[in-house]
Amino acid sequence: QQPVQSPQAVILQEGKDAIINCNSSKALYSVHWYRQKHGEAPIFLMILLKGGEQKSHDKIVATFNEKKQQSSLYLMASQLSYSGTYFCGAETQ
Repeated sequence: QQPVQSPQAVILQEGKDAIINCNSSKALYSVHWYRQKHGEAPIFLMILLKGGEQKSHDKIVATFNEKKQQSSLYLMASQLSYSGTYFCGAETQ
């Protein structure tokens, strides 16, 4: 079963923060975050392998809350280069 992302769409405003959540009804083993720009192949951003883990790439930060079966992607002080479609994938129990 694929995780559910919310919100489905985020309109980024330059300099503003945005959050995308990835939730699962099953226990998560790992969470993978990707970004896809229009007309391009998806680009791998990061993987989180354990609860409580936090990783960052530029001003993009991902967290993994194992108890809530959720990962969150924070786009801090958004820039035009952040535009695209973000999606998560997960390994579940």
